[in-house]
Amino acid sequence: MAIMELTVQGLTCGHCVRAVTEAIQARDPAAQVAVTLDGGKVRAETVLDRLAMVAAIEGEGYKVLG
Repeated sequence: MAIMELTVQGLTCGHCVRAVTEAIQARDPAAQVAVTLDGGKVRAETVLDRLAMVAAIEGEGYKVLG
């Protein structure tokens, strides 16, 4: 597993946290996900690579900035 942190635009509420967390865990059920609304940070310990993480997050309608 690797730890990855991405900056995501549009994270504003608890629904956003849940949507992003569930999207990542749908692809990697063992992923440990932490979402920080202030600054829009998504940090995950996961087996997913960066492209898979971005696809999961953007599939929920958010934009990954970095």
